[in-house]
Amino acid sequence: MKYYAVKKGRKTGIYTNWPDTQKQVSGFSGAQYKSFGLRQDAEDYLGVSHSKEDSQQLDLPIVPGQILVYTDGGSRSHGNRPGEHVKADDKAAWAFAIQLADDEKQITGTGGEYGATNNRMEIMALVRALSFLVAHDHQQEPILVVSDSRYVLNAITKKWLASWKRRGWKRSAGPLVNAELWQQLDGLLRQFPKINFKWTKGHADNSGNVLVDELLNQTMDAMKHQEGDAPDENVTVKSLPTDSEPQKTASESTQRPERKKRPIKLDTDDIKPVHEAPTHLSPTTEKSVHDIEESLKQLGLFDDDQH
Repeated sequence: MKYYAVKKGRKTGIYTNWPDTQKQVSGFSGAQYKSFGLRQDAEDYLGVSHSKEDSQQLDLPIVPGQILVYTDGGSRSHGNRPGEHVKADDKAAWAFAIQLADDEKQITGTGGEYGATNNRMEIMALVRALSFLVAHDHQQEPILVVSDSRYVLNAITKKWLASWKRRGWKRSAGPLVNAELWQQLDGLLRQFPKINFKWTKGHADNSGNVLVDELLNQTMDAMKHQEGDAPDENVTVKSLPTDSEPQKTASESTQRPERKKRPIKLDTDDIKPVHEAPTHLSPTTEKSVHDIEESLKQLGLFDDDQH
Protein backbone atom coordinates (compact mmCIF):
# COMPACT_ATOMS: atom_id res chain seq x y z
CA MET A 1 0.00 0.00 0.00
CA LYS A 2 1.22 3.49 -0.83
CA TYR A 3 0.95 6.57 1.34
CA TYR A 4 0.97 9.95 -0.38
CA ALA A 5 2.21 12.78 1.83
CA VAL A 6 1.17 16.27 0.69
CA LYS A 7 3.46 18.81 2.33
CA LYS A 8 2.22 21.77 0.31
CA GLY A 9 -1.11 21.73 -1.50
CA ARG A 10 -4.76 22.63 -1.15
CA LYS A 11 -4.96 20.40 1.94
CA THR A 12 -1.83 19.00 3.49
CA GLY A 13 -1.92 15.48 4.89
CA ILE A 14 -1.53 11.80 4.13
CA TYR A 15 -3.65 10.12 1.46
CA THR A 16 -3.92 6.45 0.54
CA ASN A 17 -4.80 6.82 -3.15
CA TRP A 18 -3.61 8.92 -6.05
CA PRO A 19 -6.98 10.47 -7.12
CA ASP A 20 -7.45 12.09 -3.69
CA THR A 21 -3.83 13.22 -3.71
CA GLN A 22 -4.12 14.63 -7.21
CA LYS A 23 -7.03 16.85 -6.15
CA GLN A 24 -4.76 18.53 -3.62
CA VAL A 25 -1.71 19.11 -5.82
CA SER A 26 -2.85 19.33 -9.45
CA GLY A 27 -2.63 22.94 -10.58
CA PHE A 28 -1.44 24.12 -7.15
CA SER A 29 1.55 26.44 -7.52
CA GLY A 30 4.63 25.07 -5.72
CA ALA A 31 2.96 21.83 -4.64
CA GLN A 32 5.17 19.44 -2.64
CA TYR A 33 4.25 15.78 -2.23
CA LYS A 34 5.84 12.34 -2.17
CA SER A 35 4.76 8.70 -1.98
CA PHE A 36 6.00 6.21 0.62
CA GLY A 37 5.60 2.53 1.35
CA LEU A 38 5.35 3.09 5.12
CA ARG A 39 3.02 5.48 6.92
CA GLN A 40 5.73 6.45 9.40
CA ASP A 41 7.97 7.57 6.53
CA ALA A 42 5.13 9.72 5.20
CA GLU A 43 4.61 11.26 8.64
CA ASP A 44 8.33 11.91 9.00
CA TYR A 45 8.21 13.74 5.66
CA LEU A 46 5.45 15.98 7.05
CA GLY A 47 7.37 16.60 10.29
CA VAL A 48 5.03 14.64 12.56
CA SER A 49 6.65 13.79 15.88
CA HIS A 50 6.97 10.16 17.01
CA SER A 51 8.61 10.86 20.38
CA LYS A 52 7.37 9.05 23.50
CA GLU A 53 6.42 12.39 25.00
CA ASP A 54 3.52 12.64 22.58
CA SER A 55 0.39 10.88 23.73
CA GLN A 56 -1.41 8.55 21.38
CA GLN A 57 -4.03 11.23 20.82
CA LEU A 58 -1.39 13.55 19.39
CA ASP A 59 -0.25 10.99 16.83
CA LEU A 60 -3.47 10.83 14.83
CA PRO A 61 -3.14 10.77 11.04
CA ILE A 62 -4.27 13.65 8.88
CA VAL A 63 -7.00 12.24 6.65
CA PRO A 64 -9.47 13.66 4.12
CA GLY A 65 -12.81 14.83 5.51
CA GLN A 66 -11.45 16.64 8.55
CA ILE A 67 -11.37 20.36 9.12
CA LEU A 68 -7.71 21.25 9.62
CA VAL A 69 -6.92 23.99 12.13
CA TYR A 70 -3.42 25.43 12.55
CA THR A 71 -2.73 27.74 15.49
CA ASP A 72 0.30 29.62 16.74
CA GLY A 73 1.21 32.39 19.15
CA GLY A 74 4.35 34.39 19.80
CA SER A 75 5.79 37.43 21.54
CA ARG A 76 8.81 39.68 21.18
CA SER A 77 10.92 41.44 23.76
CA HIS A 78 13.28 44.35 23.16
CA GLY A 79 15.90 44.21 25.86
CA ASN A 80 14.43 41.80 28.36
CA ARG A 81 17.02 39.68 30.11
CA PRO A 82 16.57 36.06 31.18
CA GLY A 83 14.41 35.87 34.28
CA GLU A 84 12.70 39.21 33.69
CA HIS A 85 8.99 39.50 33.06
CA VAL A 86 7.45 40.59 29.78
CA LYS A 87 7.29 44.36 29.57
CA ALA A 88 4.06 46.25 29.03
CA ASP A 89 5.06 47.46 25.58
CA ASP A 90 6.39 44.14 24.27
CA LYS A 91 4.60 42.93 21.15
CA ALA A 92 2.65 39.68 21.06
CA ALA A 93 0.35 38.12 18.48
CA TRP A 94 -1.67 35.02 17.61
CA ALA A 95 -2.84 33.50 14.33
CA PHE A 96 -4.91 30.63 13.01
CA ALA A 97 -5.53 29.03 9.63
CA ILE A 98 -8.53 26.83 8.86
CA GLN A 99 -9.02 24.55 5.87
CA LEU A 100 -12.63 23.39 5.70
CA ALA A 101 -13.33 19.84 4.57
CA ASP A 102 -14.09 19.56 0.84
CA ASP A 103 -13.90 23.33 0.45
CA GLU A 104 -11.46 25.27 -1.68
CA LYS A 105 -11.22 28.12 0.80
CA GLN A 106 -8.73 28.89 3.53
CA ILE A 107 -9.70 31.08 6.48
CA THR A 108 -7.00 32.89 8.41
CA GLY A 109 -7.21 35.12 11.45
CA THR A 110 -4.67 37.11 13.44
CA GLY A 111 -4.50 39.75 16.15
CA GLY A 112 -2.06 41.29 18.59
CA GLU A 113 -1.62 42.48 22.17
CA TYR A 114 0.98 44.42 24.10
CA GLY A 115 2.62 42.88 27.15
CA ALA A 116 1.35 39.32 26.59
CA THR A 117 3.36 36.11 26.77
CA ASN A 118 3.68 33.64 23.92
CA ASN A 119 1.72 31.09 26.00
CA ARG A 120 -1.21 33.48 26.29
CA MET A 121 -1.12 33.99 22.53
CA GLU A 122 -1.06 30.22 21.93
CA ILE A 123 -4.29 29.84 23.92
CA MET A 124 -5.80 32.88 22.23
CA ALA A 125 -5.12 31.43 18.78
CA LEU A 126 -7.06 28.26 19.57
CA VAL A 127 -9.89 30.20 21.26
CA ARG A 128 -10.27 32.44 18.20
CA ALA A 129 -10.15 29.52 15.75
CA LEU A 130 -12.79 27.50 17.62
CA SER A 131 -14.94 30.61 18.05
CA PHE A 132 -14.92 31.05 14.27
CA LEU A 133 -15.99 27.44 13.75
CA VAL A 134 -18.82 27.81 16.27
CA ALA A 135 -20.00 31.01 14.61
CA HIS A 136 -20.23 29.15 11.30
CA ASP A 137 -21.86 25.97 12.67
CA HIS A 138 -18.96 23.52 12.23
CA GLN A 139 -19.14 21.99 15.74
CA GLN A 140 -20.37 18.57 14.61
CA GLU A 141 -17.69 18.05 11.97
CA PRO A 142 -14.41 16.21 12.66
CA ILE A 143 -11.70 18.70 13.61
CA LEU A 144 -7.95 18.23 13.73
CA VAL A 145 -5.98 20.95 15.50
CA VAL A 146 -2.27 21.13 14.66
CA SER A 147 -0.12 23.16 17.05
CA ASP A 148 3.50 23.47 18.11
CA SER A 149 2.52 24.37 21.69
CA ARG A 150 2.93 21.54 24.18
CA TYR A 151 1.68 23.99 26.81
CA VAL A 152 -1.77 24.11 25.17
CA LEU A 153 -1.94 20.53 23.93
CA ASN A 154 -0.81 18.96 27.20
CA ALA A 155 -3.37 21.01 29.12
CA ILE A 156 -6.09 19.46 26.96
CA THR A 157 -4.90 15.92 26.28
CA LYS A 158 -3.36 15.26 29.70
CA LYS A 159 -6.50 16.47 31.47
CA TRP A 160 -4.83 19.42 33.18
CA LEU A 161 -7.73 21.58 32.06
CA ALA A 162 -10.27 19.34 33.79
CA SER A 163 -8.17 19.35 36.97
CA TRP A 164 -7.93 23.16 37.03
CA LYS A 165 -11.68 23.36 36.53
CA ARG A 166 -12.35 21.08 39.52
CA ARG A 167 -10.18 23.33 41.68
CA GLY A 168 -12.09 26.45 40.67
CA TRP A 169 -9.61 27.36 37.94
CA LYS A 170 -6.60 27.14 40.17
CA ARG A 171 -3.46 25.03 40.10
CA SER A 172 -2.51 22.83 43.02
CA ALA A 173 0.54 25.06 43.48
CA GLY A 174 -1.36 28.34 43.34
CA PRO A 175 -3.05 30.75 40.92
CA LEU A 176 -3.62 29.71 37.31
CA VAL A 177 -2.12 32.04 34.74
CA ASN A 178 -4.50 32.96 31.91
CA ALA A 179 -7.43 31.47 33.84
CA GLU A 180 -10.03 33.49 31.93
CA LEU A 181 -8.75 32.15 28.59
CA TRP A 182 -8.68 28.58 29.85
CA GLN A 183 -12.31 28.95 30.90
CA GLN A 184 -13.25 30.22 27.44
CA LEU A 185 -11.38 27.35 25.84
CA ASP A 186 -13.09 24.80 28.08
CA GLY A 187 -16.51 26.11 27.10
CA LEU A 188 -15.61 25.92 23.40
CA LEU A 189 -14.09 22.44 23.53
CA ARG A 190 -17.28 20.99 25.00
CA GLN A 191 -19.07 21.97 21.79
CA PHE A 192 -16.80 19.82 19.58
CA PRO A 193 -17.43 16.08 20.08
CA LYS A 194 -15.07 15.08 17.24
CA ILE A 195 -12.02 17.22 17.93
CA ASN A 196 -8.47 15.83 18.03
CA PHE A 197 -5.02 17.33 18.36
CA LYS A 198 -1.60 16.87 16.83
CA TRP A 199 1.72 18.36 17.82
CA THR A 200 4.13 19.54 15.13
CA LYS A 201 7.61 20.94 15.36
CA GLY A 202 7.52 24.72 15.15
CA HIS A 203 9.30 26.74 12.48
CA ALA A 204 10.09 23.60 10.48
CA ASP A 205 8.54 22.37 7.25
CA ASN A 206 4.86 22.02 8.10
CA SER A 207 3.26 24.47 5.65
CA GLY A 208 0.26 25.20 7.87
CA ASN A 209 2.44 25.94 10.89
CA VAL A 210 4.76 28.08 8.79
CA LEU A 211 1.77 30.06 7.51
CA VAL A 212 0.38 30.96 10.94
CA ASP A 213 3.87 31.85 12.16
CA GLU A 214 4.23 34.25 9.23
CA LEU A 215 0.83 35.78 9.92
CA LEU A 216 1.49 36.52 13.58
CA ASN A 217 4.89 38.00 12.75
CA GLN A 218 3.26 40.26 10.17
CA THR A 219 0.89 41.43 12.89
CA MET A 220 3.75 42.18 15.27
CA ASP A 221 5.61 43.99 12.48
CA ALA A 222 2.62 46.29 12.15
CA MET A 223 2.66 47.13 15.87
CA LYS A 224 4.70 50.04 17.19
CA HIS A 225 7.02 49.84 20.20
CA GLN A 226 4.57 51.44 22.57
CA GLU A 227 1.87 50.36 24.92
CA GLY A 228 -1.59 51.03 23.57
CA ASP A 229 -4.21 49.69 21.25
CA ALA A 230 -3.10 46.73 19.16
CA PRO A 231 -4.18 46.37 15.52
CA ASP A 232 -7.73 45.18 14.93
CA GLU A 233 -8.20 41.45 14.58
CA ASN A 234 -8.25 40.40 10.96
CA VAL A 235 -10.04 37.38 9.49
CA THR A 236 -9.56 36.64 5.80
CA VAL A 237 -11.17 34.08 3.51
CA LYS A 238 -8.93 33.17 0.59
CA SER A 239 -9.81 30.97 -2.36
CA LEU A 240 -7.26 28.25 -2.97
CA PRO A 241 -5.99 28.00 -6.58
CA THR A 242 -7.71 25.57 -8.94
CA ASP A 243 -6.51 24.01 -12.16
CA SER A 244 -7.97 26.78 -14.29
CA GLU A 245 -7.83 30.00 -12.30
CA PRO A 246 -5.25 32.00 -10.33
CA GLN A 247 -5.48 32.47 -6.59
CA LYS A 248 -7.81 35.24 -5.43
CA THR A 249 -8.60 36.66 -2.03
CA ALA A 250 -12.13 37.27 -0.83
CA SER A 251 -11.51 41.02 -0.94
CA GLU A 252 -10.84 40.90 -4.67
CA SER A 253 -13.75 41.41 -7.04
CA THR A 254 -14.78 38.26 -8.84
CA GLN A 255 -16.13 40.20 -11.79
CA ARG A 256 -14.77 43.05 -13.84
CA PRO A 257 -16.70 46.19 -12.90
CA GLU A 258 -19.23 47.36 -15.46
CA ARG A 259 -18.02 50.19 -17.61
CA LYS A 260 -20.33 53.13 -17.11
CA LYS A 261 -22.13 54.28 -20.24
CA ARG A 262 -21.50 57.93 -20.98
CA PRO A 263 -24.74 59.86 -21.45
CA ILE A 264 -25.30 61.30 -24.91
CA LYS A 265 -25.60 65.07 -24.79
CA LEU A 266 -27.43 66.86 -27.55
CA ASP A 267 -26.12 70.31 -28.37
CA THR A 268 -29.39 71.99 -29.31
CA ASP A 269 -27.67 75.24 -30.21
CA ASP A 270 -26.24 73.61 -33.32
CA ILE A 271 -29.55 72.17 -34.52
CA LYS A 272 -31.26 74.44 -37.12
CA PRO A 273 -35.05 74.66 -36.98
CA VAL A 274 -36.99 72.93 -39.74
CA HIS A 275 -38.97 75.34 -42.00
CA GLU A 276 -42.71 74.97 -41.56
CA ALA A 277 -44.69 73.69 -44.52
CA PRO A 278 -46.50 76.53 -46.38
CA THR A 279 -50.23 76.85 -45.67
CA HIS A 280 -51.10 78.29 -49.15
CA LEU A 281 -49.94 77.92 -52.77
CA SER A 282 -48.37 80.60 -54.86
CA PRO A 283 -50.39 81.95 -57.89
CA THR A 284 -48.09 80.16 -60.33
CA THR A 285 -48.51 76.87 -58.52
CA GLU A 286 -52.29 77.32 -58.31
CA LYS A 287 -52.50 77.87 -62.10
CA SER A 288 -50.41 74.72 -62.74
CA VAL A 289 -52.68 72.67 -60.50
CA HIS A 290 -55.79 74.10 -62.25
CA ASP A 291 -54.43 73.18 -65.68
CA ILE A 292 -53.73 69.60 -64.52
CA GLU A 293 -57.24 69.25 -63.10
CA GLU A 294 -58.78 70.47 -66.38
CA SER A 295 -56.75 67.91 -68.33
CA LEU A 296 -57.91 65.11 -66.03
CA LYS A 297 -61.53 66.18 -66.34
CA GLN A 298 -61.28 65.92 -70.11
CA LEU A 299 -60.17 62.32 -69.59
CA GLY A 300 -63.27 61.72 -67.47
CA LEU A 301 -61.40 61.16 -64.20
CA PHE A 302 -63.24 63.88 -62.29
CA ASP A 303 -66.88 63.30 -63.52
CA ASP A 304 -69.46 64.40 -60.99
CA ASP A 305 -71.19 61.00 -61.01
CA GLN A 306 -68.09 59.10 -60.14
CA HIS A 307 -67.59 58.19 -56.55
